[in-house]
Amino acid sequence: MAKKEELDPETEALIQWCTEVEGFLVAGGATRAQAQEHIEENVEWFTDMFYEGLTPEEAAKEALA
Repeated sequence: MAKKEELDPETEALIQWCTEVEGFLVAGGATRAQAQEHIEENVEWFTDMFYEGLTPEEAAKEALA
């Protein structure tokens, strides 16, 4: 059985943050699939917002603007 790949804490935090952004995108009217696709297609932009310190809600508002 393959061992799950260990992620560093920073990567785990980014993934958790993106998951929260996804929830706000869905609350803003996107489907879960649309939200996931948007994050995947714009991962560098979302990563930049993460490192700039935006909250998931702020990032979702930027994405929905």
